[in-house]
Amino acid sequence: MRPSSSARSSSLRWSAGSAFTLPTYRRGATATPADRRESDCRAPAPGARGPEGADAVATLRAEHCRVSERNSVEDEPTVTEEGGTARVHPEHGRQVGDPFGLDLQRIQFSPYFSRLSAVTQVVSPSISGAPVHNRLTHTLKVSAIARAVARHLNDRSQRSGGPEVCNETVVECAAHAHDLGHPPFGHLGESVLNRVAREELGLTDGFEGNAQTYRILTALDVTEHVPTGLNLTSAVRVATAKYPWTPAVNSEQLGERGAPRGMRRTAERGLHVFKYSAYEIDGADLEQARTQLGIAPFRQSVEGAVMDIADDIAYSVHDVDDFYRAGILNHAPIAAEFDGWLEAAAQWRGRDDDEVRAETERGAAIERLRRKMRRDDAWVADDDAFHDAVSTVHEELVDDLLARPFDGSLTAERQLATFTDRWIRALQASAAPTSADDPRSGPIRLSTTAWHHVEVLKFVHKHFVLSRPDLAIHQRGLSRILSRSVHALMAWLEDEHDRDRVPRRLQELIELARDGYEPFRRSGRSPRTADERDRLAQARGVLDYVASLTDAQAFTFSEAISGRADRLWSVGQGL
Repeated sequence: MRPSSSARSSSLRWSAGSAFTLPTYRRGATATPADRRESDCRAPAPGARGPEGADAVATLRAEHCRVSERNSVEDEPTVTEEGGTARVHPEHGRQVGDPFGLDLQRIQFSPYFSRLSAVTQVVSPSISGAPVHNRLTHTLKVSAIARAVARHLNDRSQRSGGPEVCNETVVECAAHAHDLGHPPFGHLGESVLNRVAREELGLTDGFEGNAQTYRILTALDVTEHVPTGLNLTSAVRVATAKYPWTPAVNSEQLGERGAPRGMRRTAERGLHVFKYSAYEIDGADLEQARTQLGIAPFRQSVEGAVMDIADDIAYSVHDVDDFYRAGILNHAPIAAEFDGWLEAAAQWRGRDDDEVRAETERGAAIERLRRKMRRDDAWVADDDAFHDAVSTVHEELVDDLLARPFDGSLTAERQLATFTDRWIRALQASAAPTSADDPRSGPIRLSTTAWHHVEVLKFVHKHFVLSRPDLAIHQRGLSRILSRSVHALMAWLEDEHDRDRVPRRLQELIELARDGYEPFRRSGRSPRTADERDRLAQARGVLDYVASLTDAQAFTFSEAISGRADRLWSVGQGL
């Protein structure tokens, strides 16, 4: 880590302090806060534009310095400073040097973080027979990539005479936290709980892994001296929000701006919000944190955008790593698909949508990907860049790496490491600031070329792994485990003769949700009655409970509550 002189000068002039070594703020600095702000926020010398994207970097600097103006510190700052270091609950007497380092430590020591080691990323190691990523190993790699991207952006800015534009410790906090809310069984679990929440439990904001992460950080997890949540700084809370809105956002709030990623406009000026980072019950906390940082509506923070990019990079590269090792990515069918599109790219473009949707011949799946990218991401999708990406992935992945089946030898390990390292370095280096009027992107994004490469890499995983019938059969069974658990808990809570014996943790989660819904009832919003409040709290508490299980706990709980005698004592007090 390389804390700069400017990084020590204010509560948001971002220190890169260690997660476990929390130095105190220095007393009696020689320069006043105003002096330091003036120095840090000076514009570069005339002509010092630096590399491509310098105008966007300057925009980020200006926003960064406005926030720093609100967050300048005197000799003895506390962790309740306004702006980026503000916390919901005062922590008087807690002398810490780097508030963001304290946040990182709290996340790393959380039982929700430890749980990730027993939660599936895509498939369980017991299914694939090979060591594959779980949510924890994925999280650690996202954190490493995010920190590298943040350092790349800071180095780039400083070479052109500017200050740091991204706090590396805040980025690391966001990366460590970003998957805390994912339920058992990967994205399958998320979709099952969302369906049950909306269609059966009457929760209009459903279940969403990103929103569950925010709920864990601010309501469900615990730390000393505060009633709920980890009491993280506003900068870290904001950075964890990939999709910084609730599902209640409407087209009037969006105005004439383009819909950001995670929502899309529908007919008659409607709005479909399918990704969001806070449930309505937690929306006020997110809004308060964003207000303290002065971030424009619907815009990610710089650190949140970096975390988002790092997640995409890790997902696209390391899933290839997993399924190449497991022998699931076979050269022949993948090569046939890529060759089929590359050999007739012009002809594919000339065919109508209905024909392409129904087509099963080789190349059709890649053509469907191209059209989906143009439909969903027209602001960045480019046919020439797509063709180049397909060609590059074909050359470096399909006809190079996959042409030699993984046999566990050191030679095979070296070839895989070379592929992985080369791609990660290239994608990391492509991250750059964007203009503030770009509605579909955060303040940092991958270059157009890199973005197309990531989408094609993700296609390989989605089409040749997630679409397999054998995986689909297995996932159908897993989905029943989660839905059965939710139904059983709801029925137990409705049993007036036995409801007192539900797990204590579940009772406490329901009480937390009830406290969260009460301000809505008092203000005349839904839920309008105490009975409706209690019904919603019960449903949200059950989802909070089931989502907090590991894969193994979900299996065990589902069987135990179904009456399996051999599971009588295996559930344990932890549930």
